[in-house]
Amino acid sequence: MWHHKYLFRIDLRLILIVLLLMAISLAVIYSMTGDLKEEAGSASLVKNQLEWFLIGFLVFLFFSALDYQRLKDFSWFLYVLMFFLLLGLYFASPIQSVHRWYRLPLIGLNVQPSEYAKLVVVVALGWFLEKKKHSIKSFATSLQVLLITGIPFFLILKQPDLGTALVLFPITLVMCYLGEVQTWVVRTFVFLGAAALLVVVLMFSGTLSHEKMRPFFTNFLKEYQYERLNPDTYHQKAAQIAIAIGGLGGKGWQKSEFSAKRWLPAAHTDSVFAAFGEEFGLIGMVFLVFLFFSLIYLCFQVAKYAKDSFGRLLASGIAVYLAMHVVVNVGMMCGFLPIAGVPLPLVSYGGNAVITTMAALGVIQSIYTRRFMF
Repeated sequence: MWHHKYLFRIDLRLILIVLLLMAISLAVIYSMTGDLKEEAGSASLVKNQLEWFLIGFLVFLFFSALDYQRLKDFSWFLYVLMFFLLLGLYFASPIQSVHRWYRLPLIGLNVQPSEYAKLVVVVALGWFLEKKKHSIKSFATSLQVLLITGIPFFLILKQPDLGTALVLFPITLVMCYLGEVQTWVVRTFVFLGAAALLVVVLMFSGTLSHEKMRPFFTNFLKEYQYERLNPDTYHQKAAQIAIAIGGLGGKGWQKSEFSAKRWLPAAHTDSVFAAFGEEFGLIGMVFLVFLFFSLIYLCFQVAKYAKDSFGRLLASGIAVYLAMHVVVNVGMMCGFLPIAGVPLPLVSYGGNAVITTMAALGVIQSIYTRRFMF
């Protein structure tokens, strides 16, 4: 059921955090690309981002007033739709040599199904784990859980979009743990995740040689995929230089000496954290991380006080989804993780990520405003 009365119960702390993140986004995008124009029109990137924020708020209000229980009725429809959209990419013309977007010809927009897939997987897993709570320990249920995540994981990985695919991994792990899936499933996820993280850390710390490990990894990874594990790429070095130039207090807004001169790749999209760091320094970056910490903390608080297991699973999955985006994006800009093309929520330029994030936060608010209703 959708009812506007629930809009008056929205947590204003979340609204404040979202507005601050959006303001930071517009400020950095203007500073980095203020003189650029969209290829298909005269509107600046800042104006486009502002339009996406306005659309995002409408999506947020819609899901905030919608009873999150209704998502159960549409979970499998959304999952099947997501599957065909991801599969259909391989029959559509590639954009920038990859199969990640659909080009909508009449309005000139690119739709990226993998962004929406992450939220759909959270909804589908939440519905399935609650439905199967009486047989959650069975082997068949465990395999079905792996299948629900595995299908979109490999379709997204094949695009190729390693960063987006890997975000599904911790989401599934946490939701399986909270849903009390068989212990071997959780332990397997933990082992695989820990092993992969250990290899990456050893490579980026210089303990393992990137070149010496190449013959082993290229047995199951393509050459360009393995190059993403290279800690000495120009993008990695440029991001660290931008952050280092910022120092403690930063160079000041619109006073960038490195990022704004296009020496930092994707300064307004994937590298927005490094660009922000150059202009606002360590103090600014700590403040930005604090905003994200507060946002994720509020999501986990909603999970704690949710009235049912479906709400608890949804809120936890969304909290992990947001947390992983922040951890991966900040980690790759600081040189701890490989460049994976994961946007910083509500700060990186891009409409698909904004709409998905605002929809997810709307679901969080739907759970929050109904937490005391039985």
